[in-house]
Amino acid sequence: MNQVITAEELLTEAELHAVREAIGAAEKRTSGEIRVHLEDHIEEEVLDHAAFIFEELGMHRTRDRNGVLIYLSVADRKLAVIGDEAINQQVPENFWNDVLGLLKLHLAAGRAAEGLVEAVHMVGEKLRTHFPLKHDDTDELPNEVSFGRR
Repeated sequence: MNQVITAEELLTEAELHAVREAIGAAEKRTSGEIRVHLEDHIEEEVLDHAAFIFEELGMHRTRDRNGVLIYLSVADRKLAVIGDEAINQQVPENFWNDVLGLLKLHLAAGRAAEGLVEAVHMVGEKLRTHFPLKHDDTDELPNEVSFGRR
């Protein structure tokens, strides 16, 4: 029988560090902000819930409205990528699906950390293209992976 892994058990401390480092590296090249949020389980539709988490994390309060949330409900294997209004106006309609596809491949292979790191890099590159680093940029949101339970 498969043991259910919680959000906090999904990544080792070293893997959490790698994801934080990827966020920091990506944000050094863009004025955008990236967050990764993991939860155990959700009942709601994943995009609706991810939008709620986006607001809860204050991601809609960035100066340039260019934050991106990478969301994963671990037990349900539900994923979402939510971008704020300014970034959504800039990227192609299917861009977030490309990020989701990359993540799904890694998760299916049991490489959650690798998938999250690559997804952060992919999002960071798109942000860099449309929102290059500004001379007065500040790190507006923490680079920590956040966790929630349902």
